[in-house]
Amino acid sequence: MSADHSPASPASAPPALTGRLAGTAAEPGVRKPDPLLVMDRVTRSFGGLAAVRVDHLELQRGAITALIGPNGAGKTTLFNIVSGFDRADGGRWSFDGHPLTGRPAYRVARHGLVRTFQLTRTLARLTVRENMMLAATDQRGERLLPALLRPLWHGQEQEVGHRADELLERFGLGGVRDDYAGTLSGGQRKLLELARALMAGPVMVLLDEPTAGVNPALTQSLLRHITELRDEGLTVCFVEHNMDVVMGISDWVAVMADGRLVAEGPAHSIGENPAVVDAYLGKRHTEPETTADRAQDTKDAGDGE
Repeated sequence: MSADHSPASPASAPPALTGRLAGTAAEPGVRKPDPLLVMDRVTRSFGGLAAVRVDHLELQRGAITALIGPNGAGKTTLFNIVSGFDRADGGRWSFDGHPLTGRPAYRVARHGLVRTFQLTRTLARLTVRENMMLAATDQRGERLLPALLRPLWHGQEQEVGHRADELLERFGLGGVRDDYAGTLSGGQRKLLELARALMAGPVMVLLDEPTAGVNPALTQSLLRHITELRDEGLTVCFVEHNMDVVMGISDWVAVMADGRLVAEGPAHSIGENPAVVDAYLGKRHTEPETTADRAQDTKDAGDGE
């Protein structure tokens, strides 16, 4: 498999979690001991292109799951569907036992499922702290009538601000809390987006290429935060092309190709799966070379001269 290779420090899963997944078969669509997000027969097409055709996928509660695959495999489209930012053509999915099929993004977030984007979506002309505070849910001051009576929402606003400050300090952004978000570096914006997602009090976060465009130092910080969140009970699923990151922090890996789920398994073994090699390199890399293959190679070489 081709991959970028930025340093990523390994992070072991907690012993209890490793034990719960240890007996799980490494096969696509396998049932998990305690699934949080469950998808069945999810499909999405764009014109004649079938972008997503996932028969069954479960994401384990309290684990870090990497969703990998070649470009165009359907990973981000699947994220968009289950998080309410896109519609499916068919299928159903549930989160923590609650059906979320067809729910808009704001309703999905209220159930505790939030996501970040590959291209960060900060509000550039607001400060870092203001970006954080806007992400908090159920703010009384956002309703028309209560907004006219400051005593009804002032105390809650102070609590939200305190929570924002705590998270900014945790993610190393306390020193830029009053800067405009548009002045942050790409890596700082990724940290801000993850911190902002936590303002909603999620049960699970979907991270779309969290390390893309991030320098090695901030990548290490971001990965440390992700594993700490897992250790605190948060469930994480992330799309990633950097295989060092996948191998370093994942408890489980799901692989997509051509819209389908083609493999699942522990991070340490997924690279040896023939279906994964096939997805990245093509089927001929997974089969012994035959006499016909050698004859075709000779013919191709001759045609090229």
